[in-house]
Amino acid sequence: MSWQAYVDEHLMCDIDGQHLTAAAIVGQDGSVWARSDSFPQFKPEEMTAIMRDFEEPGSLAPTGLFLGSAKYMVIQGEPGVVIRGKKGSGGITIKKTNQALVIGIYDEPMAPGQCNKVVEGLGDYLYDQGL
Repeated sequence: MSWQAYVDEHLMCDIDGQHLTAAAIVGQDGSVWARSDSFPQFKPEEMTAIMRDFEEPGSLAPTGLFLGSAKYMVIQGEPGVVIRGKKGSGGITIKKTNQALVIGIYDEPMAPGQCNKVVEGLGDYLYDQGL
């Protein structure tokens, strides 16, 4: 399966009648493997800061998580494994695998738990595959 198919069929799919706003699979080096058309252009330093938070959990909390110039307040996640952020009525979930980051962005009416389930589910699958 192509990386784009993972984004299109597993991240941007229908989840209890809801959809993510945007999604991507990004290599840990910041290279985009696949993305939805709506996924924001991000700066390399934004991805560097996200990777730093996986290595040093809590490093994003004081400044917030930035992606594509949008700022998210960092909320509870799993240190070194999952970063979750909130912005208004929406948010972001980032799951780290062996080689990549699975990123999902959502807005109401999707619930945070729905986003977490789809992003972390795909991330767990890729992790188990060694990817």
